[in-house]
Amino acid sequence: MQQQNAAEREPERAETILRVFDQAFGRLLAEDPAAFKVKFRKMAASAFAFYRGTAGLYYADLTTPPFEAFGAPYLDERTSRVWIHGDLHAENFGTYLNAEGRLVFNVNDFDEAYVGAFTWDVQRLAASLALLGYAKALSDGTIAELVRAFATAYRARIAALAAGAPAEAYTLDTAEGPLLETLRRARLQTRVALLERETVVEGYERRFRSGGGAIPLEDSTRAEVLAAFEQYLATLPPATRTRPDALRVKDVVGRRGIGIGSAGLPSYNVLLEGHTDALENDVVIYLKQGQTPAVSRHVTDPEIRAYFEHEGHRTVISQRALQDHSDPWLGWATLRGHGMLVAEVSPYTADLDWTDLTEPADLRDVVTHLGRATAGMHAAADASSSGHGLVPFSTEHAIDAAIGDDTAGFADMLVSFAHTYGDRARSDHQIFVDLFRNGRIPGLG
Repeated sequence: MQQQNAAEREPERAETILRVFDQAFGRLLAEDPAAFKVKFRKMAASAFAFYRGTAGLYYADLTTPPFEAFGAPYLDERTSRVWIHGDLHAENFGTYLNAEGRLVFNVNDFDEAYVGAFTWDVQRLAASLALLGYAKALSDGTIAELVRAFATAYRARIAALAAGAPAEAYTLDTAEGPLLETLRRARLQTRVALLERETVVEGYERRFRSGGGAIPLEDSTRAEVLAAFEQYLATLPPATRTRPDALRVKDVVGRRGIGIGSAGLPSYNVLLEGHTDALENDVVIYLKQGQTPAVSRHVTDPEIRAYFEHEGHRTVISQRALQDHSDPWLGWATLRGHGMLVAEVSPYTADLDWTDLTEPADLRDVVTHLGRATAGMHAAADASSSGHGLVPFSTEHAIDAAIGDDTAGFADMLVSFAHTYGDRARSDHQIFVDLFRNGRIPGLG
């Protein structure tokens, strides 16, 4: 006798997942089902991968009982309306080369950034730690210690910043342990190696390689991309435009995202001259269609919605708000009526690798740093940021006042949420796998 699968055991939850998927992915899935088959197979690999790809489900849960009650004690008029990352999980930390030329370890990937409740970020990170810990066969007690270490570090750093402590950055001079190793890995990568992978030199000039995901463009599409590129130039910081030849276009190709976060989104790579005539200093930038952030479906404030021209503009403004000295190539444009995010394909990015982090003491050290980095991100995005019209107050002071003397209660809340939502996400992953393998996700064919 065949056993009931997870989707059959929880039919109402299965229908909820399908409904949220339709809201989040429906249009893009209809346009490119093949890309979503790849995305969903990646999500099927583990509960953590599923969690990464389902921010929409997370926010649908977080804004309804019973999950909405967890963070409520720390939310007021101000702490419900701060710049947030929107998809803060354990694998969204890594390196970037900032506008000052320094390698920095910090939060990355701001595609889901928006204005909302600060607790939504820290709860999402806490639940991801529960999933990560479970996958490493850590006990519930050890997972609770890790979440508590994150919460305590976050709270302490918010308090320090509210008291006037200077901002801190994890750099080659200040980082340690796995964070320093991540920075060192990034430092070993080179622009020359990136260009060798992506391009060839013919007739004393560079162009993109054929194949390998590059899609040749028709003349009409190329003209549209170049027109969008001209729009983008006006959104760049003045320092990026100091040498006009640096922005000379050498080649353009199309690409199509198939990652967990960018399935079905059209994108284009543009090869630029760079800051010198030397071929090894050429720069690759990408134009990627901005996506509607999952959290925006649950934030109804019309002032927030009206603030952004389109999703590309939202992503850039949010990243500039949340990230100190962000990518100097970061900007936006419009292409075929869609907002585009524009940024460099940087050779200096490296994500924190959790593979060999197995000992609780090592994990505790890392999550402590992640707590401090998260607090610094939230504190950076306030009245002094580029989006001060939406957040006209000091974020760190608002969060500090909301938590107040309840540091232990704040940590307890995150521990309880991490366990509860971690269990929910693992069950949801099983339901999703059954829906997917049994052909119950509409539009996949």
